[in-house]
Order: sequence, then C-alpha cells, then structure tokens
Amino acid sequence: MTWQPELDELNRRRAFSQQMGGADKVKRQHDGGRLTVRERIDGVLDPGSFYEVGSITGKATYSNEGELQELTPANCVFGRGRVEGRPVVVVGDDFTVRGGSADATIKTKVLMAEQMAAEFRLPIIRIIEGSGGGGSVKTIETTGRANLPGSVGSTLAYQYAMGNLSVVPVVGLGLGSVAGLGAARLAATHYSVMTKTTSAMFVAGPPVVNALGHNLTKMELGGWEIQTRAGAIDHAVDTEEDAFDCARRFLSYLPSSVYDLPPIIKSDDDPNRADESLMRAIPRDRRKIYKMRGIIDSVVDKGSFFEMGKMFGRSIITGLARLDGHPVALMAGDPYFYAGAWTTDACDKIIRFVDLAETFHLPVVYLCDCPGFLIGLEAEKTATIRHGVRAMAAINQSTVPWCTIIIRNAFGVAGAANVPAGRLALRYAWLSAWWGSLPLEGGIEAAYRADIEAAADPVAKLAEITHRLNLLRSPFRTAETFAVEEIIDPRTTRTRLTEFVHLAAPLRTPGMAVFRTRP
Repeated sequence: MTWQPELDELNRRRAFSQQMGGADKVKRQHDGGRLTVRERIDGVLDPGSFYEVGSITGKATYSNEGELQELTPANCVFGRGRVEGRPVVVVGDDFTVRGGSADATIKTKVLMAEQMAAEFRLPIIRIIEGSGGGGSVKTIETTGRANLPGSVGSTLAYQYAMGNLSVVPVVGLGLGSVAGLGAARLAATHYSVMTKTTSAMFVAGPPVVNALGHNLTKMELGGWEIQTRAGAIDHAVDTEEDAFDCARRFLSYLPSSVYDLPPIIKSDDDPNRADESLMRAIPRDRRKIYKMRGIIDSVVDKGSFFEMGKMFGRSIITGLARLDGHPVALMAGDPYFYAGAWTTDACDKIIRFVDLAETFHLPVVYLCDCPGFLIGLEAEKTATIRHGVRAMAAINQSTVPWCTIIIRNAFGVAGAANVPAGRLALRYAWLSAWWGSLPLEGGIEAAYRADIEAAADPVAKLAEITHRLNLLRSPFRTAETFAVEEIIDPRTTRTRLTEFVHLAAPLRTPGMAVFRTRP
C-alpha cells in the first residue's frame, strides 16, 4: 500500500494549473507579443530555481460522484526563486485567466507573497498585467454583491504592499495593460519597468475614460512615454527580456533587506584610474552645455552606472553605480535641461532617490551642477519652492555617508543643498566650479543700476563690474577661508570617490531607517 494514487491526483491538479487559461488563451497572449506569467517567472529567475507556492489553488468542478473534472487555476502565480543566487519572492498575474481580474483571484495568495517577502526579508518582484486582482464589473454578478473598497482583507494586503517599501527591495514589471489596483501595485515599488509596445498603465482604462467623452487609445492614455515622463514608471524597454535584465541588475546593487548591507563585488577597474578627458569636459564658456553622463561613466567602475527615472525630472540624473565594487547612489545635475536647475519634478525625484539610499544604506555621491531652483511663472504655478524645501529636508535628514563634487554651478537655495546640513560630508570642487547666492546674470543690473545708468557707456560699465566681481568670486578665494574643503584636479575624482566609499564602508549600519518609506 503506497500513497501513489494521491500523488497522481496531485500531479493531475498541477497539470491543470500549468495549462493556465487554456491553449486558446495562451495563444492569444503570444499573438499579442506577450509571454505568459510562467514564462516570465522563468525569465526573471535563475534557471530551475522557482518553487511555486499554492500551485493547485483555483476553482474546481466535480462530477456527481465527486470526481474532479476541471480545475481553473487562480490568476496569481507566486513562489520563491533566486536571482544571481540570492533568494527572492516573485508574484505574477496570469492574464490568460479572466484577464487578472478579481473574478479569478484568490486574494490570500497575493497577501501571502507580500507577507513572505516581509517576514523572510526577501526582495519581491511583482509581475503585473491586468487589474492585478482588482475589480471587474462582472464581479458584482459572479459574487452576488458589490465590493466595498477598504475591506479588512484588502487593507491588510495594502498594508504589506506599502510596508514592504521600508523593508525589502520591491520591483514592479508592467508587462501588459495595467489598471486600477494593478497600477497601484506597480507604482508602489522602488523600481518599475514597462514595455514600450505591449504595455500601458492607467488608473482606469480607455473604456471607462472614453465613456466620459474622450476618445483615447491605450497608448495615448497610459503608454510608456506618458508614464515615464510623469514619473509614475522608472523605465521603459523594448522587450520583456529587457525588463527581466533590468530587474536583475537593479537588485544586484541592493541588500536583500534593510537588515543587510549592499553587496560588494570584486572590481577589476583601477580605483586610481585617471581620465584625461575630464580636463576638457567642462567648457570655459559658462553658457555652453556639456554631457554629464560622460563624466559619470568616467569616474565610476566601467559599465556600472544604472540610471533610474531618466525621462522624469530631467535636470537631475539619478542612478546606482559602483566604485571599486562598492554600490553607491549617484545623482548629478544635467545642464541639458534648464541648465540643471531644480524643477518641481526634479525635487520629487531627488526626494524619492535620497529616501531609497537612506532605506538601503547606500552612500550618496552627488556631482553638483545646480544654478538654483527654476524661476519664472511656471515654477511658481507648480510650487517649486515647496517641493524644493522638501527635497532639501530629505537631503538634510539623511544619515548615510555623503560625498559631493561641485562640477560647475552651486547657486541659491537649491545650490546650498549640495551636502547635508549639520554633519560631516566630504566635498570637493573642480577647477570649473563657481558659486554664490545667485548668478551674476541679471543680478548686476539690479544691484548696480544707479552706477550703470550714470555711466557714459553703460555697456562698458556693466562689463567692468562683471569682470571685477568674477575675479572676486574665484573658487580659490573661497578656499582661502575653508568655505570649500578642497579644489581638485578633475582627473583625481575617481581616486577621491573610491577613497570615500572605503571610508564610508564601516559607517553603514543595517536596520530600519528612522522613517517609513512611501511610494
């Protein structure tokens, strides 16, 4: 006597689950250029590492004799696996089963996935398509009642989904049409990716929005260009395989949870490598722009810069990088957009990025080129100053080690936030750096109006005053009073930064940040 009959029954039920929504629904998924949830899980995890939890959950039909006839699997697949050998939790929507809606959802599966990530302190990868277990109009008929938002079960799942942002790395992959609760789960991540031609995200999709008098396609309403430029999604890629690569690479810079430290890898890149091109990187004509990303690539470990949120808040560049194998959070001004001035969007981007560094104990490197806050009518309409002081608060409240290189501009209130206030931070200035309470342009005319107007040649007088003030605000004069710690040869930047990460290494302490992370 063995338990073979029961094992056969288990395997039969698992076979039903492996069929997902059926061959026709799988074909429709593939015809739409999208992988199935099981193919996606296999793509993002190390080969053969997936262990499924709840593999036979679903809705079954039985004969009059009580024999199983069919099992429609739940439209959530989750379990544990590995990414680069490190354990993670992965949870995915199966769009082949009722389009990922609540009709085919066993909500406790999604809840347990989030609980497992929190309690075992494992990163979680959410693969989202459809409403992510959210509502459907048909739900009223299939359940016989209307759902009251905010029920005990849903609020518990929401609590874990949001709470995990303070505990473990959370990655979201939007790989189809994502709406409602699915959109909320995708936005509530540390890093999110969507595909350019096969995915879109919205609070409510075109059928609902167009019923209000609009006429929008999925891409017009929530395509990748809209969502990445709005800052709702961090990155967009061409293929699902590219999305998997992004998720794996993002996780490589972070610890498994806040109770660990970011992993350090062996680097073959000389920590004292000096790039001669840095001496020519900044034009002498201060009105000319330059490429900050080239400077970033020159000073970090080769090929290690992983940019985040490129299309949003574009006057600030943010991303993860390595210095002598040590992961760091790197941000930099981008003179190609508003000369690097902080806009409302840039300030929001800074807040979220500094909070990420603080949550996961990443030292911050800031390549500063900031002429101040953006000015003008649009800046006032978008409350730039309020968002700006919040960004300054995030920087000043951070506790992780911090090193700033002033590349060119540091002006005004925003320029003052080049290092956290009230604690030690390393700060260097390039030979091209200059600073002040505000740029001279426009300010001279206001401050010296009487002198200029009284001059026989006002244009020559303005030029004379400008020349005189430029001599006085030389960074060397500032360094005489120790107001800037050290002016350096740009070619030594990598040496200084790698020294910084080694000094910072013993200062990082695992554990929860002093605040709870919000999306």
